[in-house]
Amino acid sequence: MLNFLLGLIFRKEVDVMAMAYAMLIIKGKKSFNDVPERLKEQVKEILGDLDCGFFVEG
Repeated sequence: MLNFLLGLIFRKEVDVMAMAYAMLIIKGKKSFNDVPERLKEQVKEILGDLDCGFFVEG
């Protein structure tokens, strides 16, 4: 049970961090290359969902 709860907590933190990186990329403060490797897939998905996938390619 504890492992399940910890998994949920840490999973949520990763989602929040991915969203934060996506917003920083959109605002021009960071680039996709600045995103930690473990978050890149989530950030790429978020940017795609926001019709901002061009930030990943450029």
